[in-house]
Amino acid sequence: MNPISDLLNRIRNAQAVFHPTVEIPFSQMKFEICQILEKEGFIGRVEKRGKKLKKTLELVLKYNEKEPVISGLKLISKPGQRAYAEAKKLRTSHGRYGIAIVSTSRGLMTSKEARKQRIGGEIICEVW
Repeated sequence: MNPISDLLNRIRNAQAVFHPTVEIPFSQMKFEICQILEKEGFIGRVEKRGKKLKKTLELVLKYNEKEPVISGLKLISKPGQRAYAEAKKLRTSHGRYGIAIVSTSRGLMTSKEARKQRIGGEIICEVW
């Protein structure tokens, strides 16, 4: 299974049953995606746990009056079909409420930041 899709599914499933936290196997890309989600206010906190081979990420999920802050997650770029876009064609997800996470030559960033820096790249996922 694609590790990014696994990350999104674990978040979606944990929020469906109102878990306060979720643990995810560690990878640097997952960590950077979670840091973006934390910075944009979709999750409460992200922490690295464990050492060497047993590293995990612990995410503290956010809720607004019994409703998850994240109402939707969508994997855009899949292993069999990558999705790339120029800086001009990057847009926000679901009006102004969501974000698209883009992998650029300068690292992972939101589509808004990539458009501002005039960098295109691979669209990883959308969160709203």
